[in-house]
This record gives sequence, C-alpha cells and structure tokens, in this order.
Amino acid sequence: MLYGFADPEHIKRERAKGKELRQSQWWRQELGKGICYHCGGKFPKEQLTMDHLVPIARGGKSTKNNCVVCCKECNTKKGHKLGVEMTIDEMRSRGELGPETGGFGDDGDSEGDK
Repeated sequence: MLYGFADPEHIKRERAKGKELRQSQWWRQELGKGICYHCGGKFPKEQLTMDHLVPIARGGKSTKNNCVVCCKECNTKKGHKLGVEMTIDEMRSRGELGPETGGFGDDGDSEGDK
C-alpha cells in the first residue's frame, strides 16, 4: 500500500467538500458528458458517480483535479485503490505478474536488460 488511511476528520471534511462539488456547474457539465473516466463507456447520468483518483480514505481531496466521473461498476471495482494498484491487479489477473512480484517483474530482470 502506497498510502495509509486518512484520519476520520479528514474523511468527514473532504466528503462535505465532495457534496458541495457535486452541486457545482462544473460537475453538472462533467456528468452531462456521460463518459466513465476508467472504462470510457457512455452511461446515463443516473448510473454515474464521483470517483476520487486518490481516494479520500487514502488522503485525497475533493478537488476538480482529483475527482472524475465514473460508472458505478468501475467505482466499486476501484474501491480505495490508486490507479497504479488497479493496473497491478489487472496485470496479475492476466497472468503478467506473479503474486510475489510487487509489480516489478518475476525475476528482477527487465526485458530491456537482455
């Protein structure tokens, strides 16, 4: 895990900011596009949620630079993970990484070194 979990006061404060951000014109415009940031799918706005790229629970903030429109399925799948952790999980599920590698290759020797 790259970040520990945030303290409860940070989480409470940033959730309140997120609620305010959802009322903004900027957010309504983002929702209106109907495109999920993660999968690129097109969805009706009722099926879209706000995703924090760096999750609030991991110290992220509710700002325009950290919040994206996301379908409910992708948001649930992402959970409290960072993008790099999602990539590592996807690579492991495809068999490109072993569970013990930590994301840096199976034998410590990269293809470019051969």
